[in-house]
Amino acid sequence: MRKPMAFGIDQCRTEQTVSIFSHIRLGSEKYPTLTGVRALGATVIFFDHFPISPDAHSTINVMAFFFTLSGFLIVRIYYEQVKFRADWLTKYFVNRFARIYPVYFLLLSIALCLQPGFRPWTVIANYTLTHALFHGTQLIIEPSWSLTVEECFYFLAPCFMILAKRSNFWLPFAVGWILLSAALLISKLGIAFLGTPGFVLSITFFGHFVEFFAGFYLALALMRLEKRGSIGATGGKHTAAGVAGVSLLVFAMAVVYRQSPRHWFAMVILINNFLIPFPIALLYWGLLREKTFLSRLLSNHLSGLLGRSSYSFYLLHTLVINYLAIPLLLPRIGSRPLCVLITLIVTWSASALLFVFYEEPINIFIRRMFRSKDATVGMPATLFQAKPR
Repeated sequence: MRKPMAFGIDQCRTEQTVSIFSHIRLGSEKYPTLTGVRALGATVIFFDHFPISPDAHSTINVMAFFFTLSGFLIVRIYYEQVKFRADWLTKYFVNRFARIYPVYFLLLSIALCLQPGFRPWTVIANYTLTHALFHGTQLIIEPSWSLTVEECFYFLAPCFMILAKRSNFWLPFAVGWILLSAALLISKLGIAFLGTPGFVLSITFFGHFVEFFAGFYLALALMRLEKRGSIGATGGKHTAAGVAGVSLLVFAMAVVYRQSPRHWFAMVILINNFLIPFPIALLYWGLLREKTFLSRLLSNHLSGLLGRSSYSFYLLHTLVINYLAIPLLLPRIGSRPLCVLITLIVTWSASALLFVFYEEPINIFIRRMFRSKDATVGMPATLFQAKPR
């Protein structure tokens, strides 16, 4: 009797989700396939944190896809307009704040209500998004370490772009290596700031800078191509080569984890931080230019909505898993696979609502208030807005 009842619950949840999606109208955007990548990546992260089998975990470095995408979007949106002037920098940072902080502030506050009792320093570090710069600082929202990585890139990106405009891509890329070297030196001082070499390489922007610069290079190459005309290309060789390269490195990661060689951590960092960005950039190049089954799948209506909701989903999913799914749903449902599926649907539905009725409206409100949405700041055509019908 239990399985038919569980199926009924699942069917009801699915119908509710379809109803939510059907009442949301999406505008157009310039690079829809990359928005779909965000939806796919967020879903993979969900299954890594709440796998169908308790011992099953992904060996793919999903964050590399997000960091490479961030590097691409920031450079593509702001490169042509970047200026080292107070008015431009103010609007640029307002835009970044409006996109990142309101959702984070809301969900962090909810997390503190669900689990009070953190030390004042922990609360301050988490609210200021400096928590992933100090070794040993507790993460109130588990995935939020990557926001510190992103914020560091946002802070440095104007300098990187100006250097690239005045010289070429390789000058800011060299600065990235210098910053990594400096961070590794600081990590040996025995202080909490930047902690240890392993901490720098795995948790901070300095260890992940190559991923952002892979997207940086991709954006520059695409802009050169766009100036010559259409970016479309026949076939699917770049997409196939990117998928093959990523698959090869994912297989290599699986071998490293399974065999645990002597220098396994160095091998993990080498693959995840310094090698996999290149096939990811190649894959994105194919998705941007080639009409393939994968590009069509990632650019459909549902993928677009989920991709735009993926930031809310990314921050929300561990709260739903830790405070709802595992303690409340799983004991009542009994079936872990069914619980995982219901939790996924509920979290995506809540994230879509959060995006449509909170994240995007407050983002637009802040940008209008500071007049930071105009074309003198960046290229608005890369984004779209979602509104209820």
